[in-house]
Amino acid sequence: MSGHSHWAGIKHRKAAQDAKKGVAFQKLVKDIIAAAKEGGGDPNSNFRLKVAVERAKAGNVPVDNIERGIKRGTGELGGPMEEVYYEGYGPNGVAVMVQAMTDNRNRTAPDIRSLFTKSGGAIGEMGCVAWNFDRRGVIEIAGEDIDEESLMMTALDAGADDLEANEEGYEISCDPNVLSQVGEALKGAGYNIETMEVSMIPKNTVAISNKSDAAKMLAMVERFEEHDDVQAVYANFEIPEDILAEIE
Repeated sequence: MSGHSHWAGIKHRKAAQDAKKGVAFQKLVKDIIAAAKEGGGDPNSNFRLKVAVERAKAGNVPVDNIERGIKRGTGELGGPMEEVYYEGYGPNGVAVMVQAMTDNRNRTAPDIRSLFTKSGGAIGEMGCVAWNFDRRGVIEIAGEDIDEESLMMTALDAGADDLEANEEGYEISCDPNVLSQVGEALKGAGYNIETMEVSMIPKNTVAISNKSDAAKMLAMVERFEEHDDVQAVYANFEIPEDILAEIE
């Protein structure tokens, strides 16, 4: 999980930057769309959607936007949504996977190809980098004075298979098929679920120690994330803390 732990640290930094730029609002709605697409539009039977809706409300997303996001995910608004992965490479040969949710591949595919090129990367064939990632359910638990052993026992009993501490709290990993089951158990035990998602975890990483290349890589991720159809971006790079601090 070390590769994901590093990526999670970058995501926390980006979340703070995105909040300043107003991008966080859009991401909350995208989480709702993805959750509704995967498990249906009823938060009472789709725990991942319930968490996404709660986070959206906490982020002051209007109810109308939340309802539209659910309908977009279920296909009631704008036509059926399709999950598509685009694979390619960034600076330094970094493997990149772009997860999109679209109702029109003919619109999305050229846009993603163009963003790869503009960012100094190259789009590849399906499967060119997917082998380097594992599909995992990931839950982030936030809070202070958490008893790690108790948290671990609750998570493992519910079906999780890994737990790791980070700057914000703890990350719990599980098979995607038991993500909602683990999430419900943690919520029922009183833990604060910060995020809950299906993620692509890199099996190995590429170190980027050059500031210019690191900045290009982060800019590439940002360009993808700002596209309306993009749900998430996964990459297998690692950037040293001192280089990250200089870029920020």
